[in-house]
Amino acid sequence: MRAATNWKDFEIIDTSSGEKLERWGDVILARPDPQIIWNTPKGAEWKKANARYQRSSSGGGQWDNKSMEKDQWTIAYGPLTFKISPTGFKHTGLFPEQAVNWDFMADKIRAAGRPVSVLNLFAYTGGATLACAQAGAKVCHVDASKGMVAWARENAQLSGLIDKPIRWIVDDCKKFVEREIRRGNRYDAIVMDPPSYGRGPGGEVWKLEEAIYPLVDLCAQVLSDKPLFFLLNSYTTGLSPSVMEYILGVTVGKKYKGKLSSSEIGLPVRKSGFILPCGSTAMWEE
Repeated sequence: MRAATNWKDFEIIDTSSGEKLERWGDVILARPDPQIIWNTPKGAEWKKANARYQRSSSGGGQWDNKSMEKDQWTIAYGPLTFKISPTGFKHTGLFPEQAVNWDFMADKIRAAGRPVSVLNLFAYTGGATLACAQAGAKVCHVDASKGMVAWARENAQLSGLIDKPIRWIVDDCKKFVEREIRRGNRYDAIVMDPPSYGRGPGGEVWKLEEAIYPLVDLCAQVLSDKPLFFLLNSYTTGLSPSVMEYILGVTVGKKYKGKLSSSEIGLPVRKSGFILPCGSTAMWEE
């Protein structure tokens, strides 16, 4: 497993009984996590939570803001700064485990010794976008949510990167890639973090297991002659890292010589000393 171990403004303090206790800067949050099936004793630190997300029996949930004095704040990861704001879907606007991938991409870009253009699909609030831009790449940031793209731009402003060569695109990712193919635009690297389930602008249903192979196959067509990397993230239970690696192998790996790998990604838990799995990544790299 690859773990994001370089955080200073974030940590998982403890995990137990379907919940994780996290520190985001100076704010402590308790959030549900269905994979935490162990019932280890909860110490006094759990009482320090400023807010707890409680699921509703009818679906969704809400934050119980016990001692929250603010609804948004910022945390830093190296030179990058992110706005944190708890949402109605238990998320905070950032997936800290992805920092291990940000570091990987930034290192590849800096070591490339040439200009690098990156396509970030399902780009959310821009963690990968900012990491790549900070490392010197040109980035095309694509997400179907206007609000998420606005949040990503805000993070770029906070990080001092708003003047970097970043294209901010509000669009359906598949349709955007199809248009880029027709335009003849090409990218040296692609990163994507597609949702497990969702609905398109026309009400069409998106299921990752059904959509991921044709989407990766499509995206392989916008890679340049000498691509640097293709990174595929998943939070879908049952879609193993090895399956995603296989998909990259029969698409990107079939066209270009390079190295394939895959693994779970995770975050260290302070109290136990173990790593909490938080998702999966498969990679093709030059």
